[in-house]
Amino acid sequence: MRKGRRPGRPSLALPPRGGSGRSAVGASPEGAPPAAPPAGLEVRAAAAAAIQVPPSRRCQPEPEPSAVPGARSPLARRQSRSGGSAGGGGGGGSMRNSYTVTLPASPLPPGGHKELRPRPPLPGSLLLSTFVGLMVHKAKNSKTVQGLTGLRNLGNTCFMNSILQCLSNTKELRDYCLQSQYVRDLNNNSRMQMSLMTEFAKLIQMLWTSSPNESVSPSEFKMQIQRYAPRFVGYNQQDAQEFLRFLLDGLHSEVNRVLVRPKGHSDNLDHLQDDEKGRQMWMRYLAREDSRIGDLFVGQLKSSLTCSSCGYCSTAFDPFWDLSLPIAKKSYGEVNLIDCMRLFTKEDVLDGDEKPTCGHCKARTKCMKKFSIQRFPKILVLHLKRFSEARMRSSKLTTFVNFPLKDLDLREFASQSCNHAIYNLYAISNHSGTTMGGHYTAYCKSPVSGEWHAFNDSRVTPISLGHLRSSDAYLLFYELASPSSRM
Repeated sequence: MRKGRRPGRPSLALPPRGGSGRSAVGASPEGAPPAAPPAGLEVRAAAAAAIQVPPSRRCQPEPEPSAVPGARSPLARRQSRSGGSAGGGGGGGSMRNSYTVTLPASPLPPGGHKELRPRPPLPGSLLLSTFVGLMVHKAKNSKTVQGLTGLRNLGNTCFMNSILQCLSNTKELRDYCLQSQYVRDLNNNSRMQMSLMTEFAKLIQMLWTSSPNESVSPSEFKMQIQRYAPRFVGYNQQDAQEFLRFLLDGLHSEVNRVLVRPKGHSDNLDHLQDDEKGRQMWMRYLAREDSRIGDLFVGQLKSSLTCSSCGYCSTAFDPFWDLSLPIAKKSYGEVNLIDCMRLFTKEDVLDGDEKPTCGHCKARTKCMKKFSIQRFPKILVLHLKRFSEARMRSSKLTTFVNFPLKDLDLREFASQSCNHAIYNLYAISNHSGTTMGGHYTAYCKSPVSGEWHAFNDSRVTPISLGHLRSSDAYLLFYELASPSSRM
């Protein structure tokens, strides 16, 4: 890095005024009258204003993290100099890398007037999207691997940081934010007035356009998520899976393509074949809930209920955002992910107080219930149920569950003939410790380089494939092997 620059997120900035040092746009000789402003200066000023980052969002210097034997941390930080903000008064100020939007100079008005012809101001959204486009282009052509920026722990916010890093490495969601595609989907019906999706996208953009030597503060995003879900107000320990559900629901509601929801359907679909009934129920769901977030994460679950008295089988189809899997127990051998899936989908007996009312014989009878997957999502989130409540006390299962990194075959759990239900792992949210006190981290595979890294709040380090599986694995993020294979 050149002397006089400090590490930091590239931003639009104006040259220092009044300083004797060299300006980024050139300097006039000493004693000479100031030169006319160069073409596009107003645009740079407008762009700087359009993407101004409040002080709370700027990265503050942190102590350099201790080294880990055998791993080089790309988040070793340098101590920043005081008073070094770009454009500030006084000598010695450093200037961050600038990416400016400059328009060609307009011809001079008749009469040789030296002032530039005034131009109408560009919309702030256009300047911001142009800036992000420049940064994304820089990231794609840079030899430095992007997306390795850490998140600061604001106080027991490791659960949030872990999930955010997993979502940041979800390729289609990352592109949706980096390319500002979400802007056209924002709706005014959301009770949050589109603030949560906007702050989430800004945070993803910062994670993918900042230097690996930086860490980003998620403070403004936290303000928005706790407005949407007040349970996350404060700095208490929280559950990462619950946070993921609230976050995806909030993002979905703000970019829901359905502006006017239809009234409820009264017609009964029980006379249809199961596959047709499932398709009709899916179309009804999309008529009310249709977003890019749902396109990625929502699948459809089929539940079958068989009456032990008359043999009548009723079916129901429900959308799901993740699957909570009970952890299997074995007297010998290791537990693997397929064992947990089989336990989740195995036939259960509903008896006693759980007896349902049969839709055919109209009596409360013992029934058999079974789950299967009717529609596989592009992104499948599997939640290992490590935490349980018993006798007013919570406990954690530390059972090691072996899971495949690639080619997870779930075809045996499909409710209909399916040839494409193969998934590859790309992110893991881990929980270490106990129910009384623990810590969340994330292991993520970069959608750009294909390399795995460990994200421990502000610290990011490479991790080998042999260290990905552990008894701390809590949430597994799988991607459908081929997007075109979605049922």
